[in-house]
Amino acid sequence: MDVGFDAVKFTDPKGLEKNADHFNEFIKKGHHGEMSWIEEKADRRNSPLTLWPEVKSIIMLGMNYGPEHDPLQSLLDKDNGNISVHALGKDYHDVVKKRLKQIARKIHQDHNVEVKVFVDTAPVMEKPLAAKSGLGWQGKHTNLVSREFGSWLFLGSIFTTLEIEPDSPELDNCGSCRSCLDICPTKAFPAPYKLDARRCISYLTIEYKGHIDLEFRKAMGNRIYGCDDCLSVCPWNKYAKMTKEMHYFPRIELRRPQLEDLALMDDPTFRTFFSGSPIKRIGRDYFIRNVLIAIGNSDNNTYIPLLISKLEENSPYIRAMAVWALKELMSKSQFKVLHKTYEKLENDTNVINEWN
Repeated sequence: MDVGFDAVKFTDPKGLEKNADHFNEFIKKGHHGEMSWIEEKADRRNSPLTLWPEVKSIIMLGMNYGPEHDPLQSLLDKDNGNISVHALGKDYHDVVKKRLKQIARKIHQDHNVEVKVFVDTAPVMEKPLAAKSGLGWQGKHTNLVSREFGSWLFLGSIFTTLEIEPDSPELDNCGSCRSCLDICPTKAFPAPYKLDARRCISYLTIEYKGHIDLEFRKAMGNRIYGCDDCLSVCPWNKYAKMTKEMHYFPRIELRRPQLEDLALMDDPTFRTFFSGSPIKRIGRDYFIRNVLIAIGNSDNNTYIPLLISKLEENSPYIRAMAVWALKELMSKSQFKVLHKTYEKLENDTNVINEWN
C-alpha cells in the first residue's frame, strides 16, 4: 500500500531504558525550557508500554522532505526572512497523520488488530524508536540521520497489537565528525548527543513565548522561524534527495520573503497568509518579534521608519524588539533623540530596559 512514505521499518516497544535516562536528564537540567508539556508527560514518554500497555509492535515511517536548495545559502540574504525547510510547505503534521491513518485502517481491516497513530505532538520518543527500528541513527545533534535521506525525514509511528518481526537497529555512523555541533550559532549543544533547547534558535523562534535574550539576537541573523544549520551541514546529506511530495514544495511566497512585507502584517493578514502552515500556530506577535530581530541584523537603515511605527504596537515583545533593532540601525545621536520622545510613553519593564 503506497501512500507516500519513503521509508518503513519495524520495532518493538521494549529496550528504551537508556534513552529514557537521557530524556529524564534533559528534563532535570531544565534543557526543555518553557515546553512544560514535555515535563508534564515525561512518564508517558519513557516507554511506549506506559503510553499503551497492549502495544506489541511499532511501525516507524519516514517521509522525505529534502530541499531543492542549500538552506545555509538563505542566511546570506539579510533582507529576506529565513524559514526552516520543514515549514516552507504544508504543515507536515496534517500530511503525515492523514497517511498514517490510511495505513492503520488497512492493518485493522486485514488483521483485526488494534492500532494507534502518532505524529510528533504525542508523548512518543520517535527518534529513539526510529533508530531502534533501523530508519537511521540519532546524530550528535540529537536528530535522526538516514543513510539514504540524510537529515530530511519527517517521522510518524503506528502502534499495533499485531506481532511483527522487528528490524535491526542502525549503527551510529557519525564517527569523529562534529560539523553539526560546531556550526550551531548559539552553542546549543553542551556535548555530543545533548541539546540545551533554551539556546536553540528553533526553540527561541517557535516555542519560546517571551523576550528573546540579548545574547542570542545577533546569532539569529535572518532566521525568523526555526533553524536548519545543524541539519544542513551533515555530510550524509550528500546522499539526500529532493522531496517528491508536492505538499512539501516551498510556497513561492515563502522562498525569499521580504522582511518589510512580513513586518507589516496585521493579525488577519498573518492568519490568512499562513493558513495551512505550522507558522500560524506561533501567533502573529511572536512572529513579528522574530522578524524585527532579523531587521535589526540587516544592516539596512531604510527600515528605520517601519521600526518607529512598531513602537505603537500593543505587544511589548514587538515594541522591545523594535527598540533593539532601532539601536542596531540608528546612530547614537539619532537613537538618543528617539529615546527622549518615547521613553515617557512606555510602561513595560522589558521595553524600558531595551531603551537603556
